[in-house]
This record gives sequence, structure tokens and C-alpha cells, in this order.
Amino acid sequence: MTRYLFGPVPSRRLGRSLGVDLVPFKTCSYDCIYCQLGPTTCKTIERKAWVPLDAVVAQLQERLSSKPDYITLSGSGEPTLNSQVGEMIANIKTLTDIPVAVLTNGSLLWIEEVRRQLLGADLVIPSLDAGEETVFQTVNRPHGQIAFEKMLDGLVALRQEFRGAYWLEVMVVGGCTDTVAQIEKLAAAVARIRPDRVQLNTVTRPPAEKTAAAVSPKRLDQFCSFFQPRAEVIADFRGIHQEAEFVASRNEVLDMLQRRPCSVADIAGGLARHENEVIKHLEELRVSGLVECVPGEGKPYFRAIHQE
Repeated sequence: MTRYLFGPVPSRRLGRSLGVDLVPFKTCSYDCIYCQLGPTTCKTIERKAWVPLDAVVAQLQERLSSKPDYITLSGSGEPTLNSQVGEMIANIKTLTDIPVAVLTNGSLLWIEEVRRQLLGADLVIPSLDAGEETVFQTVNRPHGQIAFEKMLDGLVALRQEFRGAYWLEVMVVGGCTDTVAQIEKLAAAVARIRPDRVQLNTVTRPPAEKTAAAVSPKRLDQFCSFFQPRAEVIADFRGIHQEAEFVASRNEVLDMLQRRPCSVADIAGGLARHENEVIKHLEELRVSGLVECVPGEGKPYFRAIHQE
């Protein structure tokens, strides 16, 4: 059975987050150099019912007993590519009073129908990774019909129309956007959007392109004061994944890697878990010094580090 849900997984921002995946793996309007899921295999702006809504709702009903803090529309691609995202939000609202968050790259918010469909959410977290067209093309590698100003206008328009919480995530990529000049351009764009919060992230997991590098926590802290409201750093997720259920699943991942090196897809298939959930386990294990990432044929592999 296809898994459309993952978690709940601990999230620094959202507490226990139950993820809902509304598009097939790596179906996206961007092909970001930093993406932890690897290169985009279906770059598109076509909006359609990519997955069966009834099946997603049925799986959600089964998972509500896990009592997450948020139900989060995110997953392995861009959720607003699903033309039924508004209907999905409405369905959730009939089933539970658990708040709904939408994590989006913000690339399609220039489309009035996309914005309208998101108005029923409690929290929307778009991303903004560049302050100008050239860097936008370098970092996000968008679909050909998405220009920087068009994307930015969409972010501004949603802020004007949306009455829920509006947080903006900024991915700071070493070697691309980690200069004062680029941060100033990002801050100017953010000033046009006027989000409730600005959250700085960086590359902490194996990226799609080796050129995408991490920025140190100290450097990120220095950049926070450039933004209004003052930004907060969300890049370090260590120390939050301590729930018993999550630890047990993480140990299953480690046991599998102690037998042989595996890719994210290998682990997800072998343990019947969603790729996003696997990635969170791998990051905890990597930070703890229990696994390492090694190059493979076209994708990274992970292997256990045998302790002395």
C-alpha cells in the first residue's frame, strides 16, 4: 500500500508533526541544489489530483489517534501542485481540530486559485532562498515559467489575503547566499512580504548537489539581525527526537545499516516507512556519529560506523 502519511515525527517548529504527502516522490516546481531528497525527477507546474484523495483521507483517519500537534502538508514534492489541496484541508477540518500547516516552496502562489485553496490552513510556511533572479535560478533551478519577481509577488499576495500564521523559511546556502550582499537582498525581499516570523535554515543533510554547503551556526546568528522581524535559526534539530516511538524506529534504521549500506529508498522500502521519516532518523544517527554518508551510483548511501 502506498504511504501518504509519515510520522508523527518530532519537529523543532511544530512539535509532533503528522506529515501528509500529496504528490509523487520528487514531483516539484523546483530542482533545488540543496534538496535532501535528491534531484527533481518530475519538474512541473501542472496542477492535478496527483494522488487519490480518498486514500489519503482514509490513512489520515487511522493516524489521528496518534494525537499530533500539527497535520502538515509537505512530503516529497511541492504540495500545492495537487489541485485538491484546498479540499484536503477542508477534509481535515471536518475530522479534527488539530491545526493544519502547509510547507510550500512558494513557487505557485502567484496563481490566485492556489492562494485561495490555502486560506483554510492555520499555518503556512513558504520558503524564500534568494533575493534576485540570478541566484534564484542557481539555487532553486525553477520551472521555466517561474521568474523571481513572479514568485515574490505571490508570496506578498498570500500575506495580504491569508489570516492565519505566516512564517517564512530562508535556506542559506554556503557559497551562494551566505554573503552580506546576498543576505541584504534577501532581507529586502522579506520586508516586502512582512511574514510573522523569519526562520533561517542551512544544509544539514546530504544535498542534491555537492556544491551546496552548510553555513555555521555562528554565521547564521550574525545574519538574524538583517531581517525584520529578527530571524531565528532553525537549522540544528539535535536533541528533539527523544520520543520512544521515534527512538524505536531510529534503532530499526541503525540495525538495517549495520547489516549493509543502504540508500534512503532502500531503507524506506525495507522498513515500510516514508522517505521523509527515514531522512530524519538518518540525520539523528549521523549527528550522533553512528552512521556516515558515502557516495553511491547517482545517490548517497548510508552505512553504520562500527564503534570500538
